[in-house]
Amino acid sequence: MKKIILMTVLATTFFAGNVFAMKPVTIEDQGSFMAGGKIITSAGNLNTAKNPKDLSGNTLHGDHAYVFYQIPAKAKKFSLVFLHGYGQSGKSWETTPDGRDGFQNIFLQKGYKTFIVDQPRRGRAGRSTVAGNISATPDDQLWYYNFRIGEYPNFYDNVKVPRDTESVRQFFMQMTPDTGAYPSDEIISDAMVEVFEKAGEGILITHSAGGGPGWTTAIKSDKVKAVIALEPGTFPFPENELPEVEETTSPFPAVGQKVSMENFLKLTKIPVVVYFGDNISTGDKPLENWGLDNWRTRLNLALKWQAVIKKYGGDCEIIYLPDIGINGNTHFLMADLNNKEVADAMENWLKSKNLTK
Repeated sequence: MKKIILMTVLATTFFAGNVFAMKPVTIEDQGSFMAGGKIITSAGNLNTAKNPKDLSGNTLHGDHAYVFYQIPAKAKKFSLVFLHGYGQSGKSWETTPDGRDGFQNIFLQKGYKTFIVDQPRRGRAGRSTVAGNISATPDDQLWYYNFRIGEYPNFYDNVKVPRDTESVRQFFMQMTPDTGAYPSDEIISDAMVEVFEKAGEGILITHSAGGGPGWTTAIKSDKVKAVIALEPGTFPFPENELPEVEETTSPFPAVGQKVSMENFLKLTKIPVVVYFGDNISTGDKPLENWGLDNWRTRLNLALKWQAVIKKYGGDCEIIYLPDIGINGNTHFLMADLNNKEVADAMENWLKSKNLTK
């Protein structure tokens, strides 16, 4: 393998009047691949060689994941596989909206192999086996509220986010649509299992809506040795222990996933940690601010899930970052101004589970 030495001068980013530079990292291998997916074939006999307008018998490869990977010199044993959330792509884990290192670079510098995924029907994995409509509906502010940044155009006083106009613009522009109907957990997790077949044994790191298919991936693949979930949208429960959906002012109710007891117990065999950021309350009373209430119900669901996991002997921690001295985080923990503190907390957890060798 040819070594690619990323010198500081090559890794310097000029952005919004600032200069950011990652530490020099020697990359032994990097590249990209597609994983999973399926092939569909149109009816009829193949005749395209004679008539280019006749697509009978043609195939379509779709519903796969796209993966960009980097392997540093003297890499640690376990790969880190990153799965983004709703309306996002692998961009979530790359450079932050204001140009700082994202988790991709931060964990490379720590010596980890990184695998950055675009889920099926999103981003660079856009080839879908079913049609869909790409909406042009203006909805930036909807997500601004739901991601706990503030009440547009204002910011919550305590959030640690870049507040200049260009950084906010960059944040909005990283939203990306589905190219077909929103894929099921099965479609995403089937692709993710194939990602782990190539990445090898590792830790799955999910964000938001990536949490649901992330749990399913961990159930399906014995190569997932731990899960780190950043504010996942849902949690799997045994069929007979699914909690009632909590009343909320949010248009996005927190609904648990129903799985068989056999599959649920697989999640009790690996260590799991779930992180939540700031401005989330607990309790059973809905809040007037729907963006905040959305995360009250999801944290409550997480705590119910933790109790069931522990009931069956599992190793699960739910960490509210302010409780460990990390304050001011929005829903985008990997991009906030204190993202290195969050990454350090994640690595400390990995060390506590003997997963950093």
